[in-house]
Amino acid sequence: MSMKVGLPRGMLYFEYFPLWRRFFENLGIEVVTSPRTNKDILDRGINACVDESCLPVKVFHGHVDYLRDKVDYIFIPKIISTHKREYNCPKHLGLPDMIKNSFSDLPGIIEPVVNLRKSKRELRRPIIDAGANFEKSTRKIFEAFHDAYRQYEQFIKMMTTRIISLSTLNKNDDIHIFRNIIDHYNGRKILVLGHSYNIYDQYINMELIRKLKNANFDVMTAEMVEEKKIREFASKLPKRMFWTNGQRIIGAAYSLIDAKAISGIIYVSAFGCGLDSVFIDLIERKAKESEIPFTLLTIDEQTGEAGVNTRVEAFTDMLDWRERDEDNISTLW
Repeated sequence: MSMKVGLPRGMLYFEYFPLWRRFFENLGIEVVTSPRTNKDILDRGINACVDESCLPVKVFHGHVDYLRDKVDYIFIPKIISTHKREYNCPKHLGLPDMIKNSFSDLPGIIEPVVNLRKSKRELRRPIIDAGANFEKSTRKIFEAFHDAYRQYEQFIKMMTTRIISLSTLNKNDDIHIFRNIIDHYNGRKILVLGHSYNIYDQYINMELIRKLKNANFDVMTAEMVEEKKIREFASKLPKRMFWTNGQRIIGAAYSLIDAKAISGIIYVSAFGCGLDSVFIDLIERKAKESEIPFTLLTIDEQTGEAGVNTRVEAFTDMLDWRERDEDNISTLW
């Protein structure tokens, strides 16, 4: 009977799941992914997590709680840095320790430390640490990883071209569903910004993407902009942005605003997110300068869908009015 590794469907899962899943499968391990976020998952997380944590962390706890009696190991990497001289949000650094503090009867936790702030050569150690639980041969571990990374690069390329091969995903993946929603082109684009776990988890954002599609708008996200262009525009900030998520979110927004490629911007933020308070201010100022309508959706476990619907409908109605009335309606919304 093969070993089982659990992948909680939260936090950076939405950025790296093809890499992680393929890596463990290449090592002959059965990968078990928690289901898409739902009320039960959220309730589990709220009960397990400290009140001060942000919504995505609580949701992640719920996914771990779902998996903990179904697998032999749970994969929770400590991702400190993925680019030279840059860092991830502190909650990614402390996630494994938070989980171990919240639950007393966990299976084995695979928690490789990824810290590439000095050099990408530092990736060797966490790869070995993750694979050594199942394979003694370092060569086979690296072969498994390199094959997985090749698929991951294809996934990134497909995201930027807006064409996702469904063979890369499975029918239960949030991004699979997201791609189906944006399959048809309406010619009117709204940029939906925020951390990947707020954008691609459709339960957290109450199916925002589907709501926009039903209003006959196309959706763009930061992941659809090439990294080269993102970093080119992020480099124009007065001070260097050392948060990797900030590079992506701000760089993508600035590039699309500069190209006049979008009709409006919706930023989805979890209540109390310190990084977002900085990102939102910079993007809102840039949008105002370029007369691009901008609105903020702040979410937590108490957020009601009726309120979200009202905000989204008001915003899309305003965009429709601007289109009909030659942009004579204020961008302040």
